Amino acid sequence: MATRPATKKAQLQEAILYPLDWLEERSGLVGGVKYFLFRHVPADTNWMQTLGSATLTAFIVQAVTGVILAMYYKPDTKDAYSSIQHITNDVWAGWLVRGMHRWGASVFIILMFMHMGRVFLFGAYKYPRELNWIVGVLLLAMGLGEGFTGYLLPWDQTAYWATVVGININGSAPFLGPFISQFLQGGTYINSDTLARFYSIHMLMIPGAIAALIGLHLYLVVRLGVTSPPWSKEAAGTGPLAGTSTKGTGRSGLTRPSPRKDSRG
Repeated sequence: MATRPATKKAQLQEAILYPLDWLEERSGLVGGVKYFLFRHVPADTNWMQTLGSATLTAFIVQAVTGVILAMYYKPDTKDAYSSIQHITNDVWAGWLVRGMHRWGASVFIILMFMHMGRVFLFGAYKYPRELNWIVGVLLLAMGLGEGFTGYLLPWDQTAYWATVVGININGSAPFLGPFISQFLQGGTYINSDTLARFYSIHMLMIPGAIAALIGLHLYLVVRLGVTSPPWSKEAAGTGPLAGTSTKGTGRSGLTRPSPRKDSRG
């Protein structure tokens, strides 16, 4: 009698896990997700090392609210401002979505600076994580570009003249300045082509680049491990990868740094 409930439980568990087993057998994604979520991290990490996750969360919020706003926004000089007013005043919870997107842009930039400041102070940009630092710098540049291109979209006086100032600053760069200015404006002055160009850059080009760089950034974090705080005796990861030899190379723990030596001993 006791075996029948156990058999039913096993069958139920097998039925629940079947889709995951099917996906894992054909893609290996389940194992990759498990490794990403349950990998080894230094025991004495603190809240400062959550700034990267907070920045990623802010980007996801921006992406989701941006898609919702794009459903109602009209990238045309005649209708852009009125569509923003329609979103704010008439669309259900439109004021909330627009507010989250507007203020979330500042939060996203601030978190990126805080995250990069933590990386710099912890020395997480050093070998073997130089490439991840370069990717982070590119992400910061992309984030600033996203904020700049999105500022014009409401098409009000503040957005217009702030964009004029921004384009003139870019235009003052040596050699490429005039070309950059003309490219951003779509001509010799800000017009409807400028708005359409900023909208396409803001909605398509930069978000795609940011998503790709975030994927590379996360891959490098998983591969190289989380950096320990400067005061930690425990290094990120669990030592050199299995099957690799570091003798004579002077590079102990290439992808998983070796533990720090106790300076007191």
